[in-house]
Amino acid sequence: MGNLAKQKSLRKDIIVWLQKNVSEKRLQHILGVEQTCIDLARCHQIDEKQAALAGLMHDLAKFFPAKKLLKMAKKHGIAIDSICCNHPHLLHADVSAIVARKEFGIKDTEVLEAIRNHTLGSPKMSLLSCLVFVADTIEPNRGDDPELNQLRQIAPKNLYQSVQKTSDYSLKYLMGSDKVIHPRTVLTRNWALVKSKQLLR
Repeated sequence: MGNLAKQKSLRKDIIVWLQKNVSEKRLQHILGVEQTCIDLARCHQIDEKQAALAGLMHDLAKFFPAKKLLKMAKKHGIAIDSICCNHPHLLHADVSAIVARKEFGIKDTEVLEAIRNHTLGSPKMSLLSCLVFVADTIEPNRGDDPELNQLRQIAPKNLYQSVQKTSDYSLKYLMGSDKVIHPRTVLTRNWALVKSKQLLR
């Protein structure tokens, strides 16, 4: 079987798995992220296959119950801070990377890292991680409000600035909803702000 045939077969297997493990609405979101990742990869000269795979697999564990997320995270040595302990859904990104590796044999460390970083981000994350982090927010199924449309305009031009603005968007939502903010989101925002300013000099 050639590489293209293997990729198509893997994609089909992942979608079949997703159909059994996430809602139809979430699957549409995931497919939107996959396509947005491909589009952004073309703009920023990032490997399209890696981008598509990370986008397709980023939410594998999204519907796992809290107990399962905590159990899998502990079993695989993921550091669980007090915020994640009390809000286990934040672990779905880390656990999705575990599922990608164990269930589908994904060994590409950059793809796995992008899956892990798509929710909270991480300072010094790779361009592929930046791309998936942004695509998760701006994919078309997220809606049509002015802030999202502004993010969609920035993303093809400046990936670091779009990470910063995406973080700002998330922080505003979390504060407005009276939700807990994980420090990594703030650290990611500040790192991306510095990086985007360096590029504009």
